[in-house]
Amino acid sequence: MKHIIMLIPFGVNVGLHMVALGLMRACEYQGLRAVCLKLVDYTPRQREKFDTERNLSQLENPLSIRFVEYLLGQGETDRLIEFFVAYVNVRKEQADIFIIPGITSAHAHSYANSLNAEIAQALNAEGILVLTPGNQTIEELSEPIEVFLKTYQNIYQFKMVGSIFTKVGAPIDPHGHIRFDLFDPPRVAQQQREALHFFYQQTQLPVLGCIPWNRLLMAPRTKDVADYLGAKVLCANKFKEQRILHFVMAAATIENMVHALESGVMVITSGDRADVVVATCMTALNGVNIAGILLTGGFFPGEATMAFCQKAIDQGVSILSVQTDSLRTSISLQRLSQHIPPDDEWRLEETKEHVAQHISKGWVAKLSSKFPEKKEKTPFAFRFSLIEKAQSDYQRIVLPEGDEDRVVKAANRCAQRKVAHCILLGNPEMVNQSAKNCGISLSSEIEIIDPDTIKEQYVAPLVSLRQHKGMNFKDACEWLDDPIVLGTMMLAQGHVDGLVAGSRTTTAQTIRPAFKLIGVKSGITKVSSVFFMCLSNQVLIYGDCAVNPNPSVEELADIAIQSAESALLFGINPKIAMISYRTGTSGQRTDVIKIEQATQLVKKRRPDLSIDGPLQYDTAFSPNVARAKAPHSLVAGHANVYIFPDLNTANTTYKAVQRSAKVPSIGPMLQGLKKPVNDLSRGASTGDIFYTIALTAIQASAQKK
Repeated sequence: MKHIIMLIPFGVNVGLHMVALGLMRACEYQGLRAVCLKLVDYTPRQREKFDTERNLSQLENPLSIRFVEYLLGQGETDRLIEFFVAYVNVRKEQADIFIIPGITSAHAHSYANSLNAEIAQALNAEGILVLTPGNQTIEELSEPIEVFLKTYQNIYQFKMVGSIFTKVGAPIDPHGHIRFDLFDPPRVAQQQREALHFFYQQTQLPVLGCIPWNRLLMAPRTKDVADYLGAKVLCANKFKEQRILHFVMAAATIENMVHALESGVMVITSGDRADVVVATCMTALNGVNIAGILLTGGFFPGEATMAFCQKAIDQGVSILSVQTDSLRTSISLQRLSQHIPPDDEWRLEETKEHVAQHISKGWVAKLSSKFPEKKEKTPFAFRFSLIEKAQSDYQRIVLPEGDEDRVVKAANRCAQRKVAHCILLGNPEMVNQSAKNCGISLSSEIEIIDPDTIKEQYVAPLVSLRQHKGMNFKDACEWLDDPIVLGTMMLAQGHVDGLVAGSRTTTAQTIRPAFKLIGVKSGITKVSSVFFMCLSNQVLIYGDCAVNPNPSVEELADIAIQSAESALLFGINPKIAMISYRTGTSGQRTDVIKIEQATQLVKKRRPDLSIDGPLQYDTAFSPNVARAKAPHSLVAGHANVYIFPDLNTANTTYKAVQRSAKVPSIGPMLQGLKKPVNDLSRGASTGDIFYTIALTAIQASAQKK
């Protein structure tokens, strides 16, 4: 059974595509195959030929808006609807749920509302009204929506299941336009959310989502501004990463404008204002994250000025130049598109997550209940389950690298989503400056602890733990200068429930204190690790990719059992493949025999586990290969836990799959410690850190139980 949801815009610039992508992500969290299917392409086309007799079964692309308007103008609405129905039907096997953005009134003018209603009726779709409050009150919005609902539902008889409000709390000018160059109004978002209860009372249309304005997610890159203005790029060290939170026109003297030089600002100034250029660059060197300088009027700073500012430029201050004057340039920037460029992967991904978080979980779960046989452990469903598990038992997680930008952002996300109570170790001024540089306001749920204020209380416990190794007071003080050691002692003393570190240290530096101060669980021979590899349609577990260089038979069996238990903890029914370069026992080399013996040892210790080996990777992964090479195996072709023979093979495979196939991975997650400590890759993204914190919280909760 296919399910079609049509997003019907009420007004222009309501963020229809943004809602479609977020709703798709919310469905994926429930293990459903969801597709966003655009019916109309709004890209201008030259010399387009209108073929109204084209084969309906061979529609490969959305219809152009010009073709849509041509058919409407010719009075061929029925033919247009046929095209849309055919376009959906030829794709009916692609997904369980189709999410279809309706046609916006800016393009089809007065036709849009009636046309969207006819399309929804023809597709037997459920309708969701998408609207943005703008500067209207809920009372002002309710009346026209009531008219719309009564008119179109009575005529076309399609089911309207709810509404989604977007851009709630956005900065609005007196004409009702959202303006990125304006500052966010205080408390407006909360006032508008409260008013939605009145909206439901007036219209009886359930509010399925309320998407708050998030300036960072609307923030263009310096590159986007350069592309939009056709600017000449003078310096562009980081202009593809820098995000603009505000624009400021520097027309005043330095003394009167320096207060506006804050994190995320792009300074607009005449190109002959060397004083502004120098002041902005000096501000950047003082730790303020300046997004860029936009020089106007076709003027350029002199060589001496540029040389003086070179250090700031090397650290990432971008400088652009345009021919128009400052006033005309500022007016032009007011029309800067809020659409996400195709190459801005970070913003696209974060927007999906943001919208999905604010869609009604109850409604999506009800939608999911219609497809009980379709629920799979997809990567998105897996990540969603991590968040839900972590939220169910709020744990205290210490982050020793508390002033690192990615760590700060991840901790803030954890606080916003109630995933964990994060404790940032670091100088409070540096932590808050890092948050400011990232353009975020730290949640009050986050605890910031200056290591210098608590080190003393852990000296005696550390001496007690390590006195058998000759630890004394002086050595303990030196050890505790390392924030990872300090965080590990907090964990050892039960003052926190887990630790996550490694964004700027090696794996050894991160986990060595845990071996010395936490220790391993009873019955465990070696601590090991796993990665959760998020393939397009399933999650695989790889072990051990980070800790043990050349495990013995006993240790390999231990790693397999630990990895299976980790799979069960995170809702994955383990099917374990012991990986080798051979399948079966045809080889007599020592390395193959080791895999065979480890497999037999696991079967003896844990007869309840499904395991097979030795298996080649392709035999474990591909059902077709498995039928040829291991036809009687219950694991081959269906394995989801892969145990590699050594660290060299494991780490190489994990990185090859991750980088070549662009597969997101979560981990490494350490197994076998008495209390959870997890290591980060030094290249970890904010998302990687966020999910590692969630993993750690779940481990902590499970170990307590």
